[in-house]
Amino acid sequence: MKKKSNDRKNTRKKLFSQTALVLFLLGIFLLHIPSGYAQDAGNTVKGVVTDENGETMPGVSVVVKGTTLGAVTGSDGSFSIAVKPEDVLKITFLGYQDYEEKVGAQKSIKVQLTPKQNELDEVTIVAFGKQKKESVIASVTTVKPSELRVPSSNLTTALAGRISGIISYQRSGEPGQDNADFFVRGITTFGNGKANPLILIDGVELSADDLSRLNTDDIASFSVMKDANATALYGARGANGVILINTKEGAEGKAKFSVRFENSFSAPTQQIELADPVTYMRLGNEAVLTRDPLGIRPYSPEKIANTGTGNPYVYPATDWKKMMLKDVTQNQRLNMNISGGGPVARYYVAASYTKDNGMLKNDPMNKFDNNIDLRKLLLRSNVNINVTKSTELIVRLHGTFDDYTGPLEGGTGVYNSIMRANPVLFPAYYAPNADHIGGGHILFGNHAQGVNSNTFYNNPYADMVKGYKDYSKTLMLAQLELKIYSERLVGKGFVQHHAVFLFRCIPLLRPILLYDRFV
Repeated sequence: MKKKSNDRKNTRKKLFSQTALVLFLLGIFLLHIPSGYAQDAGNTVKGVVTDENGETMPGVSVVVKGTTLGAVTGSDGSFSIAVKPEDVLKITFLGYQDYEEKVGAQKSIKVQLTPKQNELDEVTIVAFGKQKKESVIASVTTVKPSELRVPSSNLTTALAGRISGIISYQRSGEPGQDNADFFVRGITTFGNGKANPLILIDGVELSADDLSRLNTDDIASFSVMKDANATALYGARGANGVILINTKEGAEGKAKFSVRFENSFSAPTQQIELADPVTYMRLGNEAVLTRDPLGIRPYSPEKIANTGTGNPYVYPATDWKKMMLKDVTQNQRLNMNISGGGPVARYYVAASYTKDNGMLKNDPMNKFDNNIDLRKLLLRSNVNINVTKSTELIVRLHGTFDDYTGPLEGGTGVYNSIMRANPVLFPAYYAPNADHIGGGHILFGNHAQGVNSNTFYNNPYADMVKGYKDYSKTLMLAQLELKIYSERLVGKGFVQHHAVFLFRCIPLLRPILLYDRFV
């Protein structure tokens, strides 16, 4: 048993080591990459961009016309870019007229942008690019990533009520089983009972499980295509709608580091009230008499009178919910990212770690933690490299690592067992007497389901602590994109070549039995 556990840990360590090695080698490559245009550039031009009122404008795009070389203005509206005297700067911002300025011998440039008339302040991500929202006639909804931030590590739980046309419902809040089911504008006839929309993250088709692990801090744009006009380019695969997600990329400028830690509390939204033991027995007797007035009552008046006041082993009154479930649990999330870059390469590197806990109490008599424990590690690296003035290479590395431990029956199975257990037939366990002290086993309680019967009732406590299961999930994705700017081929557009390398590790479930059900 220990050997298998060690093998699994060694495999996971190798995956972590390989990922770290790839990121390390990529960093060395970026540090030694020739600075192409910076070496050949005649000078560095600095500038400030303002609006019609003279206010500085952050986030304005400054690009050397005809190339992918560019910069973005900072919070004070300033920018700095390495150029040649013959270069022309193209300055653009949504809602404003484009502005072009020839560099020449200038060392500094001050630009005042003029607003466009009747220009909306939003854009929409469509199949293979972006459009102004006013020019989109298809049904496309664009969601701000900040609106998807909820106190949960599962992104699918944030869809309900935030996006028009999406119907979403969550069947369980158990960690690892809390994915929300969702579909766009109903269910179509494509496929055999298939209702899930097409999910594209950075142009790669992934599953709802991959979407659930996505960190909102890494999302640059989130769009949902809903009707046939919007999804036509995807053919039959878009019959159930399309969800397009682009992750963040680095921008030229100083390195920016961000860290966020969250601690959240989880509790049941609604509790089912159960009858107290005395009421439970009286109603049980009444149920028998209403069906057969001469029937034998299962609970005698003596048992009803002594339950809760007499010997707890002879007249048990077990509150299974109070004994086995917490009222509240805590979950932790840590997100970190760093971005920046220069004229040749821009980078965005992020890591997040989440720890989700279940609602089960950990019994100190147990030899292991019987509560649900789900830990997720996510690593992401997006690097944009200007290979030439007209060619951009994008390298994306992504990895997710999940580790789960929990009861053999799962959280749902334990809860169902609690709700169906009889509270007055037997205690959860007996205190060991002189003959059983030091035996190393819990003396689970139980009761036969009839005279001379070998069939026993279910003991929820025994099911919870008899053993545990664990599994690991690993996803490694390496993605390469090559964008070539060509006026001859596409008329001042990009030809994009795309390659994806995907590695998945199939979950390994290994139940470990530590106790017999009854001793």
